[in-house]
Amino acid sequence: MATFQYIAKDAAGNEQRGQIEAGDRSSAIAAVRAQGLFPTALGEVKGAAPAAAPKAKVAKGAKKAAAAPKAKGKGALSKEINIKLPSFLRGKVKTKVLTQFTRQLATLVNAGLPLMRGLEVLKRQMKDPQMREALDGISENIASGGTFSEALTAYPKIFDNLYINMVKAGEAGGVLEVVLGRLAEFAEKSEKIKNKVKGAMIYPIVVLVAAVGITAFLLVTVIPKFKQVFNDMLGGQALPAITEMVIQASEWVQHNGITIAIIVAAIIIIKKIVGKTEAGARFYDWLSLKMPVTGTLVQRTAVSRVTRTLGTLLSSGVPILQSLVIVRDTTGNRIISRALQNVHDAVKEGEGMTQPLSQCTVFPPMVVSMVEVGEETGALADMLTRIANNYDDEVDNAVAGMTAAIEPALIIVLALIVGTIVIAMFLPMIKIISSVSGGGN
Repeated sequence: MATFQYIAKDAAGNEQRGQIEAGDRSSAIAAVRAQGLFPTALGEVKGAAPAAAPKAKVAKGAKKAAAAPKAKGKGALSKEINIKLPSFLRGKVKTKVLTQFTRQLATLVNAGLPLMRGLEVLKRQMKDPQMREALDGISENIASGGTFSEALTAYPKIFDNLYINMVKAGEAGGVLEVVLGRLAEFAEKSEKIKNKVKGAMIYPIVVLVAAVGITAFLLVTVIPKFKQVFNDMLGGQALPAITEMVIQASEWVQHNGITIAIIVAAIIIIKKIVGKTEAGARFYDWLSLKMPVTGTLVQRTAVSRVTRTLGTLLSSGVPILQSLVIVRDTTGNRIISRALQNVHDAVKEGEGMTQPLSQCTVFPPMVVSMVEVGEETGALADMLTRIANNYDDEVDNAVAGMTAAIEPALIIVLALIVGTIVIAMFLPMIKIISSVSGGGN
């Protein structure tokens, strides 16, 4: 018997740590799950002595094993156990690679190919080295008697809780190929929405960067040369007010370039520090939902993601409480996470989802009403999927509206900045040309 150290979550999403004795890794995972826990990390304790080993032979190992549990915190866990995760797992596998793998595996399993054979086929054609090595470990785990879902838990940076729990539900119901197909569809639609949002932001960012770059170039390089020309040609005569303002702005930027850089860096650092605090992160999440132009897009994207994830989990056979915990942990917004926690607590007490959802302003009344209908008719998963499909269209409209609003606004701002500088430099030139023409006459 070997001793394994584990980190797991209970049905409420609280983290649990402990040790368990088992014959192998698969048995240890099964024993942890038998306690109603969902393991997120598990590894064999180094230096742990067998139960029947003589004291003299394990004295050194026993001392090390006894000393390790005294440490506290996450750092202690890394000393106590050796979770055998390859070094390449420090990075993330691209969503496109994972989605393609899931879709292909679903097709192979649905065609009647055994799971192990399907994994071997995909491993041979897999170009991503991280995914290929992960498939090696998964195949070995399954060959030693473990299940597919248990094998996936060894690679949390590739397969998240949503993926693992849906696979587990598919195995339990004997519909693994159906669940894999739903996972691939879910990932494809989520990636599609994400790409649309990113694509909508590319043009505004490019225009904004161009505006800042052009303005900085004019203020630092062009304006000083014009100033020298004005001093030589006008002999100290008063310049138009707008010209004086632009020249002063140019001088301030030249003399305070380091200060500006320090201020920008300080703002970025402070934002990151505040964002790491619970109150600060919650404020930023609230602010992202309330911004004048982008807030609507963020809200609709969040509603689409939450309803699609929850609907996919429920339709795959994952229990409602466990599904709510998974969605809560993957939403990425603390305001929505708190609302989902309230929903979880209400459902745990035997109540419905409608009341706690209605108390969160993120979910519009239409969404709450459809969830209520889904609960009453027993078709909650189907109703959540319909909401997600509807909000995918809403996201498309929001992206189009945001792009239509931001693009002309940025162009106007850029035109005003450059136009102001051009006019400011052109007005004194008129005076110089007039004086030269008058002198020639």
